[in-house]
Amino acid sequence: MANYDAGEISTEAFHQPDSLGEFHIAGRPRCPWQCYAESVVFDKWCLAKSNVPATDKYSEGYPGARYYGGNEFIDQSERLCQQRALQAFGLNPEEWGVNVQPLSGSPANFYAYSAVLQPHDRIMGLDLPHGGHLSHGYQTPTKKISAVSKYFETLPYRLDESTGLIDYDKLEEMANLYRPKLIVAGTSAYSRLIDYPRMKKIADGVGAYLLSDMAHISGLVAAGVVPSPFPQSDIVTTTTHKSLRGPRGAMIFFRKGIRRRDAKGNPIMYDLENPINAAVFPGHQGGPHNHTITALAVALKQAQSPEFKTYQQNVLENAKALAGRLGNSTNSGGLGYNIVSGGTDNHLVLVDLKNRGVDGARVERVLELCGVASNKNTVPGDKSAMKPGGLRMGTPAMTSRGFGPEDFSRVADIVDRAVIITQKLDKAAKAEAESKNRKNPTSLKAFFEYLGEGEEISEIVQLRKEVEDWVGTFSLPWTEE
Repeated sequence: MANYDAGEISTEAFHQPDSLGEFHIAGRPRCPWQCYAESVVFDKWCLAKSNVPATDKYSEGYPGARYYGGNEFIDQSERLCQQRALQAFGLNPEEWGVNVQPLSGSPANFYAYSAVLQPHDRIMGLDLPHGGHLSHGYQTPTKKISAVSKYFETLPYRLDESTGLIDYDKLEEMANLYRPKLIVAGTSAYSRLIDYPRMKKIADGVGAYLLSDMAHISGLVAAGVVPSPFPQSDIVTTTTHKSLRGPRGAMIFFRKGIRRRDAKGNPIMYDLENPINAAVFPGHQGGPHNHTITALAVALKQAQSPEFKTYQQNVLENAKALAGRLGNSTNSGGLGYNIVSGGTDNHLVLVDLKNRGVDGARVERVLELCGVASNKNTVPGDKSAMKPGGLRMGTPAMTSRGFGPEDFSRVADIVDRAVIITQKLDKAAKAEAESKNRKNPTSLKAFFEYLGEGEEISEIVQLRKEVEDWVGTFSLPWTEE
């Protein structure tokens, strides 16, 4: 992580005492490494600014139109954050606006939906087991899981399971029949690039808004290392704490100006700014979290630096190294795992473990006991989100710690060892459960009870020691050199 000068980044917005830089980190969990797809390491200056006195200031409303007095500097902070948000993504303020008050990503998506849709209007989003997100309207045949699917009618589009890629032809066919008012182009476990021009063509064909949820990839977009959704989108949402490396929060970007022209050539203007702002406040939120907005302004300044672009390039390079070592055939120097879509174009790798005879939940727990944070994840064909066949891993956090491609190849080897350990322990757990006449000897509960905390399992103890010794040689990014 680059060493940023606090004064250079934040002086124009924040004139806080230097002591704010002495933030408390003793209570933060000390994890040897994190391989969550969305996990990054929060920059020290963002962390410092997230603890400023602004946390106690009420400021319902927007800059220049607050319901409380004494918000002169809060207004300056929020305006600067908005300005930097547009700059970070290369946007013209005459064509785009942004709301920086949403508290997190899922609420931000719901606010955007409610701004442009009426109850029971139709949405299409990528199916959750195929790499989508709950907030895109997930439901099962028997239950509406996401509240989005309760307030609106939702229909998922899916991957072509033979390629692991979004099936755009099928999406277009379904959209022409379903006639949604909004299509979501966004993912939470999809390792390939989205074809935004194709998505825009499909949305325009049915008169739908195109909302791009770039929560996972916004840092990559800001750095210019993956295609931007902005040229084709009407609305763009993002979290701020994943690859963007800011505080936990969210933003909603919205178009201004001409949306399209009617048959006579008359302009039809966008009407998004007021509805979206009203959906955030007072529609769903009260006072914004000003400490988050000040920290976000710092992160957005950092996102415009050369060091940030280099970091994001390293994230991509490391993801390809991880995917290559895991997914290449044994004849090509790999481990022969089934990588969904065959590789990665972004920060994450999704592994289908079903042909290894284990599921993501079991491997996730074994890795956790070995000091590695990953997460179980659904893959095409899964029926349960609690016992899915996939494992999702990402490179942003450990890239911040200084990992390079060779290190991520070693990560792949550690994951492989954890899978082999899981296979062995799964058989042992089943045998023990059967000896005790348990009703369901293959259940996750039986497996987890057999594992305990792993202290009695020599393979786990040994691998954990190796992980701790190795990762301990990489400094934490919020510590001084």
